[in-house]
Amino acid sequence: MSELARWRERADVALQRALPDPHSPPQRLHAAMHHAVLLGGKRMRPLLVHAAGSAFGATADTLDAPAVAVELIHAYSLVHDDLPAMDDDALRRGQPTVHVAFDEATAILAGDALQSLAFEVLASTDANDATRVELLRTLAVASGAAGMCGGQALDLAATGNGSSLTVQQLERLHSLKTGALIRAAVRMGALCGGASTDDLERLDRYATALGLAFQVRDDILDIEGDSATLGKTAGKDVAQDKATFPALIGLDASRARLDELRGAMDDALAPLGERANALAALGRMAIERDR
Repeated sequence: MSELARWRERADVALQRALPDPHSPPQRLHAAMHHAVLLGGKRMRPLLVHAAGSAFGATADTLDAPAVAVELIHAYSLVHDDLPAMDDDALRRGQPTVHVAFDEATAILAGDALQSLAFEVLASTDANDATRVELLRTLAVASGAAGMCGGQALDLAATGNGSSLTVQQLERLHSLKTGALIRAAVRMGALCGGASTDDLERLDRYATALGLAFQVRDDILDIEGDSATLGKTAGKDVAQDKATFPALIGLDASRARLDELRGAMDDALAPLGERANALAALGRMAIERDR
C-alpha cells in the first residue's frame, strides 16, 4: 500500500471514530452527519495535513486531529453549498445530497454540527499548547469570512453574472472559497512538525498554487466530465452562469494556467527536496484527476 493510500485509510478510520454514534439520539442528525462525511470523497485535505506534517517529522498520531478537523469543515461546507438557497444540487459524491436524503432542516443542522465537531476534535490534539492555539486559529480564519465563507459569498454574488468578473477577481474568489482550507491543511500539518517561518512561507506558496489549480481543474471537468464520473451534477456552472476560468479565458488558456500553476508548485517545493515528494504527488493528483 502506498503512503498516500495508508494516510487516506487512516483518515477514514479517524473520521469514523470522531463522528457520533448513528444509533444514539438524535439518530436522524447523526445519520445525516455520517452521510455527509463517509460516503466517499478524495480526502485531499487530510492527505495534505499528513504529507506536510510528515515532511517535518510530525507523528501520524499528532496529525490525526487536524486531518479530521479540516475534513469535517470541508464536509460541512459541501452540505451547506448543496442547499436550495445556495447551489441547489441533488448529487454529491455519487449519492443524494444531505438535504435530499434527509431534509433541508436536518442538512442545516448536520452542517452546523460538523463545524462544531471539527473544533472539538482539533482542541484535543496532543500538540503543545502554543501549537494547539495556532492550529485552532488557522482553521478558524480559513473557515470564516476571511476564508471559505467569504469566498462562497463572492461566488453567490457572481452567480448569474459570472462574465462580469475579471480573472483577478475570480482568482481571489477561489483563493478564499477553495484555497483557504487547502492552505490551512498544509499549514496545520507543517505546524505540527515545527516547520520554520521560511518553510511555512514556501508551503503557503505551494498551497496557494494548489488551491487555484484544484479549482481550474474543477471548472474544466464541469465542461468535459459527466455526472457519473464526477459524482456530482456536470454542466451546472454553465447552466447557472457561474464565474469559471473556461468561461472567462477559454479551455486552452485554462489548461495553460494549470501548467503555470504546476510550475509554481514545483518551484515552491524544490528547496525541501525529497521530503516534499508526497506534497508534489498531491499537486499532480489535483491537476490530473478526472473527478
